[in-house]
Formats: sequence, structure tokens, C-alpha cells
Amino acid sequence: MHGRTSLRALLLAAALTWGCTKEEAPPPEDRTLARLRAEVDRVNQGGAPSGPPARAAAPEDPNASLADLAAADGAQARKLPLPEKNDTQHVDTVAVKLTGLESSHSTKGGKLSLTTEELFLRVQLVTENVGAAPASLALDGARLVDTEGKEYPVARDAQIAAGTRELRRTWAPQERTEVVLFFELPPSAIGSGLTLVLPATSGDVRLALQ
Repeated sequence: MHGRTSLRALLLAAALTWGCTKEEAPPPEDRTLARLRAEVDRVNQGGAPSGPPARAAAPEDPNASLADLAAADGAQARKLPLPEKNDTQHVDTVAVKLTGLESSHSTKGGKLSLTTEELFLRVQLVTENVGAAPASLALDGARLVDTEGKEYPVARDAQIAAGTRELRRTWAPQERTEVVLFFELPPSAIGSGLTLVLPATSGDVRLALQ
């Protein structure tokens, strides 16, 4: 009997000791308040307030800049001055004279439209076969040359969008018609010294554009 009493006393003492040393976990409300107090203390000491995680930036639309250019440019084209010395040149027996220059970020015709971050240059010519026989020209080989010697061929997509598909044709004797050529080039290339080069059987013919 004495042994049992001693064992019970020992177990009771151990239970009391465990109960005194083990800390009870604070309820969730106390943990939330503790975090709020810690945040206030941190801000009072000069720390930056914490906020919600930053949202990921939306991916850039690669066509956004082109859409902006098209909206700003609209259907308007900028007319450029013709050179003071605008002489008529002869490509074989076809007389050629520059009659118009326009630059634009976009070009359209019918249901098609194109926009570029550079510029489309629209070159308008009046042509007349002054010979006695038919004359054929391959104007799809026309090109622009800037002051640094860099060349820019005919922009075929722009030609199609504008409704001009066939640039190889034959002029009947005394036939007179307008021809429009499109080129794509950087704005820095447009200026004094820009030249249109037209292929001919007798050699390339050069027309100063500016």
C-alpha cells in the first residue's frame, strides 16, 4: 500500500512538472495580432510597408507599335517636295518624268493594308514611248540608292496592296501612262541625294528624287 502511494505521488509530481514546462500554443487570433504588431514596429523603425505581391507585367504585344503607327498615320500620306531640277529622262525610247513623292507608314488598296516601322515611299512617274516601235521595260528591277550607296528594291508587298502587280510591260508607240512604284526604307534614307535607278537595255537610268 505504501509502495502504491509513493508511485502515485511520483506520477502526480511528474504530471505537474510537465504541465508547468510545456507552453500552450497561442490561438490563431493571438498569432495574427502578433504579426500586425511586429509589422507596425518594423514600419515605425523606418522599414517600408509590406504590400501584396507584385503582379507580373503583361507580355508586350509585338504588333502594338505597328497598330499605333497605322492609327496615327491613317490614310494620310506626307507629300515630299520634288527636286528643283526635275528633267525628263529616257529609258530606252520611253520618256520618264517624276511627278510625285509621298511617304507613309502604311499603304492600302481594297481589302489589303500594310504597315511598317520604317517608311513606304510612293514614287509617281509619267511615262511615254516616244519611239516608233513598241518598248518593253522591266520596272520590277527598279531600286532606290541613298547617299551611302545602300540600295532598296521595289517593295512587292506594298505594290500588291496598292493594286499594282505587273511591273514588266510593253508600251505601244506614243503610249502615255502613269506608273507608281513603292519602296520601303528607313526615314534616315529619305533626303538629299536619294536616287531612283531604272534598268534599261542601254544601261541604268538615274533620276534624282531629292
